[in-house]
Amino acid sequence: MISQLSWKIGGQQGEGVESTDRIFSTALNRLGYYLYGYRHFSSRIKGGHTNNKIRISTKPIRAISDDLDILVAFDQESIDLNVGELRPGGVIVADAKFNPSVPEGVDARLFAVPFTSIAEELGASLMKNMVASGASWALLGLPLEVFNKALEEEFSRKGPAVVEKNVEAARRGAEFVLEQAGGPLDDFKLEPADGKQKLFMIGNDAIGLGAVAAGCRLMAAYPITPASEIMEYLIKRLPKFGGTVIQTEDEIAAVTMAIGANYGGVRALTASAGPGLSLKTEAIGLAGMTETPIVIVNTQRGGPSTGLPTKQEQSDMNAMIYGTHGEIPKIVIAPSSIEECFFDTVEAFNLAEQYQCPVIVLTDLQLSLGKQTCEMLDYEQITIDRGKLMSDVPPLEANQQFKRYELTEDGISPRVVPGEKGGLHHVTGVEHDEIGRPSESAVNRKKMMDKRLNKLNGLQVTNAIHADVPHEEPDLLIVGMGSTGGTIDEARRHLEADGVKTNHITVRQIYPFPTELFTPHAQKAKQIVVVENNATGQLADQVKLNVGFGEKLRRINKYDGTPFLPLELYKQSKELV
Repeated sequence: MISQLSWKIGGQQGEGVESTDRIFSTALNRLGYYLYGYRHFSSRIKGGHTNNKIRISTKPIRAISDDLDILVAFDQESIDLNVGELRPGGVIVADAKFNPSVPEGVDARLFAVPFTSIAEELGASLMKNMVASGASWALLGLPLEVFNKALEEEFSRKGPAVVEKNVEAARRGAEFVLEQAGGPLDDFKLEPADGKQKLFMIGNDAIGLGAVAAGCRLMAAYPITPASEIMEYLIKRLPKFGGTVIQTEDEIAAVTMAIGANYGGVRALTASAGPGLSLKTEAIGLAGMTETPIVIVNTQRGGPSTGLPTKQEQSDMNAMIYGTHGEIPKIVIAPSSIEECFFDTVEAFNLAEQYQCPVIVLTDLQLSLGKQTCEMLDYEQITIDRGKLMSDVPPLEANQQFKRYELTEDGISPRVVPGEKGGLHHVTGVEHDEIGRPSESAVNRKKMMDKRLNKLNGLQVTNAIHADVPHEEPDLLIVGMGSTGGTIDEARRHLEADGVKTNHITVRQIYPFPTELFTPHAQKAKQIVVVENNATGQLADQVKLNVGFGEKLRRINKYDGTPFLPLELYKQSKELV
């Protein structure tokens, strides 16, 4: 028996690849397996090759597998494009309709199953995806009743007749392939999972759940890949808590509406990707100048311009740090796991109100849309901190006005919601004095700029860096952010087996950079290797700018739209030793 296995399904977009993956992985999750998924899909609604890959394990995993054990193919293109990943002796389960063939020189076992014919006999060709799922599930020797339960949950809203037909489709697919193979494949039998309940979600869902838990009650957004799932998640859930989601006419309306809601005392967020963030930039400056809290999620994708809307990239860091005309305080944090997507979103709302500034939650496509196993979340860890939001303004002396932008020692002024007795104040996007009145005084300008920019002095978010540092003087200190963390850890295992001493830092507080926490680890390393999905090394530049050690800084960059693979990263890192 084996402890892990990788499974992929491929076909044309719109053929049911996504629903097949969802049901297959949901059933595996019910058994207690750890899962890590990756979606490769075209930037169009229908048509174009798409595939979903799932890594299945009895132990926690946080990276895509290098190879592939089972490929389920709806067309020959899926075989031709993905067969290179198959390990020797791997399996292809394909629709007999297109007369599938294995390319010459490939060591693979082919099972041609009449997906479409069986589905049509049952009344709907679309059910071929359930035939395919049942066939591949049976080869693993897993109990079909667990798969049937996942089917019932998926199709119950369509009535018992639809459920029954899909269950029958899966059964027929299983029977057909088992007859061909002579039973489940011994070399593909998975060790039993622990059976414990686990969450299984994409990063965007975790962000949405985190927003609900943080007390967010309004999301204003415009659809864009790969951020739309946050909006879709909250559309279903915020109304249950007295909140709402508004799909605005564009990204500018979305961010200004969220700013207005936060000014009114309602925790609100907006989410987008690179092109949308470009449009939000001026309004982010408004939030900085008016010291209005706001949480903004940027799910990075391939750029520039429309770029690669459905592909992996981490190239928006500089834009998030510097992308505002003028100078304002802002916080940029980058979660690296499903759990962190949840808890960092909660923290983002607290930070936004504590420091009265924009907080950007920076993810990437793989983390946003890759479905992963997550341990059950501990809601007892959640705290709500609204900073200096006042609900009882002390009586003011005659002719005195509330100092909304009061010059305080920590740079953070008292804040009220509109209508609070004694809290009347002026709000404007131009420079202003302590009561909010427009002012062009040079003396006032310097005081206000210093007040705003000094607010973040000493800021340190929870777990600003993840430091896995077993070696006092490592050969390599490997640094990453976002979804690269698990891949780096797997590459390190190969390096350590070769005698290369490695430490690992995942940077989670992108801006202001956690220099004091990072520097001691950089000092001890012989070389610093920064791994990131962009062409120019934006994270490496931040390390060099804030920490130094440019003479021993090395860069590993990937910007072809695909995530790093563990062996790929291992080989590139090994070359630097």
